[in-house]
Amino acid sequence: MTSEAPTQLPQTIGLKQMIFYATGSMLGAGIYGLIGQAAGLSGNAVWLSFMVALVAALLTGLSYASLGSRYPRAGGTAFIVERAFRSPAAGYALGLMLAASALIGIPTMAQVFARNFADIFQISDAMIPVVSIGFLALLGGIIFRGIQESMWLNILCCCIEALGLLIVIVTGFTHWGSVDYFEVPANTSALLPDLSPIIVAVMSSTVLTFFAFIGFEDTLNVAEECKNPKRTLPIGLLTAMGIVAFLYIGVAVTAVSVIPWQTLGDAKSPLTEVIRVTAPNIPPALFTTIALFAVTNTILVNFITASRLLYGMSTQKLLPAFLSKVHGKRRTPHMAVATLFVLFLPFAIFGTISQLAAASVLLLLTVFAVMNISLVILQRREGEDVGEFEIHRIIPIMGAVVCVALIVARVITGEWTAPALAGGIVAIVLGAYYARRMLAPA
Repeated sequence: MTSEAPTQLPQTIGLKQMIFYATGSMLGAGIYGLIGQAAGLSGNAVWLSFMVALVAALLTGLSYASLGSRYPRAGGTAFIVERAFRSPAAGYALGLMLAASALIGIPTMAQVFARNFADIFQISDAMIPVVSIGFLALLGGIIFRGIQESMWLNILCCCIEALGLLIVIVTGFTHWGSVDYFEVPANTSALLPDLSPIIVAVMSSTVLTFFAFIGFEDTLNVAEECKNPKRTLPIGLLTAMGIVAFLYIGVAVTAVSVIPWQTLGDAKSPLTEVIRVTAPNIPPALFTTIALFAVTNTILVNFITASRLLYGMSTQKLLPAFLSKVHGKRRTPHMAVATLFVLFLPFAIFGTISQLAAASVLLLLTVFAVMNISLVILQRREGEDVGEFEIHRIIPIMGAVVCVALIVARVITGEWTAPALAGGIVAIVLGAYYARRMLAPA
C-alpha cells in the first residue's frame, strides 16, 4: 500500500481555493448563536475562551496538515487509520464514523436552512421538508457538475460569511476598551473553588468554542484534487485557521464590548442584538440572510467531503465498487454523490433528534483522537514516507489528550443517550464490516 494513489479526479484546487475551502468549512452559522452561549459561561473573558479553543483545535489541525502532506488521498481518514493500525476494520470503522457524522449533520443543517428560508419568504412550515430536499438536490447537482463549480460557490458563501462577521467588528470597534475583559460570572468559583475563577470560566466555555473550529478535517478528503497537495493542504489549512481565529476573537471582543455578557447569554440572536446597537440602520434580516449562506457553505463542504470519503473508501475496497465510479464527462464521483443524497432523504423529511446530533459530535471527536494517535504510530514506524510538513511527536499526543478530555466532558455534562447512540453506531459499523467479510465470496 503506497501513500501516493493514481486518481481519476481532476487536480484543479490551488492554494487560494484551498484557503477558502478550509475557511468556509470552519466559518458556519454556529458562531452567530454560539457567541451568546459561550459568553453566558465565561462572561467578558469569552475572547480568551476562543484563544484557548484555537490552541486546542490547532493541535489536531497540525496533525491533519502533516497527515495531508504525507498521504494526499480521497478517503484519507480510512486510508491513514488502516495504514497506521494495519487493520482494514479500523479504517472501515473510522471512515464510516466520519460518514455517519455527515449523514446526521447535513440533513439537520438543511432543515435549519429551510426554516430560515421559510421565515424570510413567509412559507408554511409544512413546506420545510420540501425546501430541505430541494436544497440538498441543488447542492448535489452543483457537486456533481464539478469541483471547480463547487469551489466557486464555496468562495462566494465564504466571502459573505466573513463579511457578516467583519460588519460586527468594524461597526463595534469604537466600543472596544469599554469593559473589563477578564470579568467572569460571580458564581464561577463555586464550581471548582481551588482554581482561579477566570480559569474555570474559560475552560467551561472552551468545550463550546472548540466546536467553532471544527471543519478543518474536511480538507483531507479533497487532497487528491489539489495541485501539489503536499504543500497546498498544510498551508491552506493553517492559514484558514488563522483567518477564522482572527474573526472569532474580534467578534467576541466586540460583542461583550457592546452588549453586557448577561444579556448576550440570554439573546436568541446575539450578533443581531449587537448590530441593533452599533448600526441601527442595518436591517436585522441581513444576518438571517447571511446565516443562509453560512449554512449553505457548511452543507456544501460536508457534502463534498462525504462524497470523497465514500469514493476513497471504495477505491480501497472497503465499500462497494460502484461508489468509486467517476462520471466520464464531469469527472466527479457521481455515484457517491447520488448515494448520499438518497441516504439524506429520511433525515431531511423527518428530522434528526438532538441526541443523535450530539452523538455525531462524539463520533467526530473519536475520529480526531484516533487520527492523532495514527500520526504518532506512523512517525515512529521505519520506512514510512515523510511529508513536506512534519511536526514534533508531542503535538499529536497532546491533540489526542485534548480530544479525549472533550469526549469525557461531553459525556459527563450531557445525557446518557448521546454516548449510547454513538456506541450503537460504532457497533453497527463494525458489525456491518464483519458481516460483509463473512458474506464476501472466497
